[in-house]
Amino acid sequence: MIIIGVKGTHDIYNNEACEFSYVENVMKRISEIFAFTEVRPPVLEHSELFVRSVGESSDVVRKEMYTFLDKGDRSLTLRPEFTAGIARLIVQNKLTNLQELPIKMYYCGPVFRYERPQLGRYRQFNQFGVECIGHDNPIADVDVISLAFTILQSLGLDNVTLKINTLGDEESRNNYRDALKEYFSKRIDKMCPDCKQRLELNPLRILDCKVPEDKEIVKDAPKMSNYLTDAAKEKFKYILSLLEEMAIPYEVDDTLVRGLDYYSDVVFEFHYKSSKGNDYGAIGAGGHYDKLIKEVGGPDVPGVGFSFGVERLVSVLKDDELIPNDVYNNLEFYVMPMGAKYQPTGIAVANIIRMNGYSVDMCLDDIKLGSMFKRAEKKNAKFAIIIGENEVANGKVILKNLHTQEQLEVKLNDLKDTIDELFEEHECCCGDDCDCDCEEEGHECHCHCHDKKEN
Repeated sequence: MIIIGVKGTHDIYNNEACEFSYVENVMKRISEIFAFTEVRPPVLEHSELFVRSVGESSDVVRKEMYTFLDKGDRSLTLRPEFTAGIARLIVQNKLTNLQELPIKMYYCGPVFRYERPQLGRYRQFNQFGVECIGHDNPIADVDVISLAFTILQSLGLDNVTLKINTLGDEESRNNYRDALKEYFSKRIDKMCPDCKQRLELNPLRILDCKVPEDKEIVKDAPKMSNYLTDAAKEKFKYILSLLEEMAIPYEVDDTLVRGLDYYSDVVFEFHYKSSKGNDYGAIGAGGHYDKLIKEVGGPDVPGVGFSFGVERLVSVLKDDELIPNDVYNNLEFYVMPMGAKYQPTGIAVANIIRMNGYSVDMCLDDIKLGSMFKRAEKKNAKFAIIIGENEVANGKVILKNLHTQEQLEVKLNDLKDTIDELFEEHECCCGDDCDCDCEEEGHECHCHCHDKKEN
């Protein structure tokens, strides 16, 4: 019997794994430029952490968590999001006492939600995000938004719009909840069962309902902007003015609340429309939170963060052909022993080349030379190393450029220097010394200066 993967999960391999690594590496590099450092919290947390921090009224807690009892009868949960775990990490390790504030961390890894599997939605998926914790300056919020916007631009997503709203301070939210409760109480009989529960737990959650009939009712609901305190209005106005100065386009969306209960003040989503006019909707989101760190036992300090779904970003980039061709694994050398008895020499030669930073694979089957060349072509190898009776007898190998078909005999003692020279001799992609016409329109560059720089 063949055992298949768990429903709602997917395997990432070959070119897709290269695409994921590319997107993740761009996000990590940009985050480090913004002075964020990596954090790796555990996948398992006590269930109470998410119930207290994410909120009982959220769909994540009510419907989507993978929760179970372990052998010690403790309730554990596979993380449905990262922020609560990072808050717990900071409190448990007393980082607010030991590090200069704000604490700036980025993360990347799998999260788990029991959702109905559909196109582009999985029960295990990957998130990348950041948290900036411990400082109440609104510039921290703007800095995090700027980081997310910079990441999207660095990935080539030009038509990005920031949708932004404020949930105000605590007084603003309390007044707004009362207004929403009064409005929806008169209409709740016509709304979905989830909204009936949300009305009692947290009426702000109703604003995020996806049921079409309920969305029509939501359109006429009171607006948050009418219940903001003067201080909350001034803070939001200040944040918007900073975004304008930084040329980050935004739209104020009065219905934007986000799906987790710990958010307060500014919340935001990034929406993307392709150059072809395809509207992908929200491709990332985040917001400010005031009470989360205190809720998990720490000091009363605020934070702000965002997250991107890596699967969604990869899908968007592929649809718009924004994944660079050079992100895929391209083999530099393929070693071809012409018979099993020459394979020991082949693996020794392969390791010499590997120790100098080049990627090498070797044919392990005793097959004809033509078949080995076909395998090298499938692997997109740049060079072949041919080893036969004559080469072993004379301490040489044949080095063949699989793009130009040029080949030369190289003594084993000279192999390292010869390979280095091959990868150094063309600086043509970057200057005026091009001798392979790579700058001609439509001509594929076969020089290896970029590869050498990578090494």
